[in-house]
Amino acid sequence: MISIVLADDHDMVRQGLRVLLQSEPDFRIVGEAADGIEVIQLVERLQPDVAVLDLMMPGMNGIEAVKTIAQRSPKTHTILLSMYGNEGYVVEALRAGAKAYVLKDSAPSQLVRAIREAAVGRHYLGPPLSDRVIQVYMQNGEIGVVD
Repeated sequence: MISIVLADDHDMVRQGLRVLLQSEPDFRIVGEAADGIEVIQLVERLQPDVAVLDLMMPGMNGIEAVKTIAQRSPKTHTILLSMYGNEGYVVEALRAGAKAYVLKDSAPSQLVRAIREAAVGRHYLGPPLSDRVIQVYMQNGEIGVVD
């Protein structure tokens, strides 16, 4: 069973995520938060396997929350859920410690897959993010080509 904390400042989004994720037999929603500070407190207390965070939240944005969660609850893997597909946000999120970055307009199956991957410590970027981030890294010379 994968324990999950949800954080988004919009009640309707959190409720929709809860309904979607509770339909998966191996997922259990253990808590919900409406802002970045609240989610950190919740994660520290509940120690979930995965925390799904909105990128833009009051109190503390998702990237800062990811950094703090990585320090205070290193066994909790984080996923950023956002409407912003800008490569800069994606790269910044991964550098902060997020295991996955999923766009809000993705198919629900993309979030489900991201949670399963993050729960076992793997990174996940759904298309088209993975293609764009790889392209950015290659342009900046940060990915070497293996012969």
